[in-house]
Amino acid sequence: MSSERMHRYGRRLTALVAVLLLATACSIGGGSSPSGTAAGSTSQTAAKSSTATSQSSQTIKTSQENTSTATSSGSSSAAPSAADLQNAIIQVVNKVKPGVVEITNEQTSVSQLSQPIPVGTGSGFIYDDQGHILTNNHVVEGAQSLVVTLPDGRTFKGNDVKLVGTDPLTDLAVLQITGQNLPTIQVGDSSQLQVGQFLLAVGYALGLEGQPTVTQGVASAVNRSVQEPGDNSNNPFSGNQTGGPFLFDVIQTDAAINPGNSGGPLVNLNGEVVGINTLEAGSAEPGVQAQGIGFAIAINTAKKIANEIVQTGHATHPYVGIEYLPLTPTAAAQLNVSVTHGALIESVISGSPAEKAGLQKGDIVTQIDGKELQTDSSFAETVDNHQPGDVITLTVNRNGQTQQIKVTLGTRPASQ
Repeated sequence: MSSERMHRYGRRLTALVAVLLLATACSIGGGSSPSGTAAGSTSQTAAKSSTATSQSSQTIKTSQENTSTATSSGSSSAAPSAADLQNAIIQVVNKVKPGVVEITNEQTSVSQLSQPIPVGTGSGFIYDDQGHILTNNHVVEGAQSLVVTLPDGRTFKGNDVKLVGTDPLTDLAVLQITGQNLPTIQVGDSSQLQVGQFLLAVGYALGLEGQPTVTQGVASAVNRSVQEPGDNSNNPFSGNQTGGPFLFDVIQTDAAINPGNSGGPLVNLNGEVVGINTLEAGSAEPGVQAQGIGFAIAINTAKKIANEIVQTGHATHPYVGIEYLPLTPTAAAQLNVSVTHGALIESVISGSPAEKAGLQKGDIVTQIDGKELQTDSSFAETVDNHQPGDVITLTVNRNGQTQQIKVTLGTRPASQ
């Protein structure tokens, strides 16, 4: 699959996070996704719309309670006691838990007489009174049917569950359930999040029966860029693993995120969702497991995509139309090229904006609009900050000569 955000060849983002594992649906009864698994990850599953219910154009709105940093963090000027913190956590859990749902992904198995069976579970949360649920795309991927279960015991399936839309590039999906008196969780403002702020991850970890699991931690870092795992390849620079899409504006937390937590809310001590639990770190190096590193998609990013999905059924993204290898000094030495940072074009998609602009295989893009491409994610992240129709200027090294090439961004095809 060609893409600026899902390229064939990509090294890991850092030595620390050599493998990112999707905190995806855990297997039930030994079932697994037909799509297979990425290295070290649990089964990934996908989505297919069930019978439609009426679609609302309502958008996710940020809570207006974040009037200051202190309010957003749920703290006061006086240091709280251990008892105060414990009570605050209990209150938040009681506030948000009713709106956290378990999502069961059912797929057809030949061995089960072609009847849909559960292959995994994940999490999500209800964010408005129209019954819209925000979750990860990999939780619902490949599903023939979906079952949504609330903590109060209510179960929704069949015509009562609609897959409104998915966006694989941001690993987000929106569902909608039809019911009365549905509990909702307030959406917060992730731009107010500070490193060190207390956070709670809520979700159906490991598919354990009963109420959702709650883990606590802090915001370890903000504005991370991470890459999801992809399919196997023979690329020597990617450790035999093709990188998946880049996720931007990601929150790093040490609150435990386990398989089954995917799609569940990461909340502050006001009980507001600031992120969507998505990834856990894998091996720091062979035989060494990373500890206390998980990632959540910032809610400000997620709500923009969710609103577009609710309004149109899909999300749009800018498109250049190349497959590329992010250059590092090591890769450059092995490829015998003088440029050590940038995006080495492996192929140009026929009919794409890149082809129309005159980009060629072997070109090395070193800058976009004068901004140096210094990291694996620089190309994808810079392009992602634009809209289809925008014109960007690429600084290209071609056979040792530097030139400027203007590209008019297109709209990414649904198949890429």
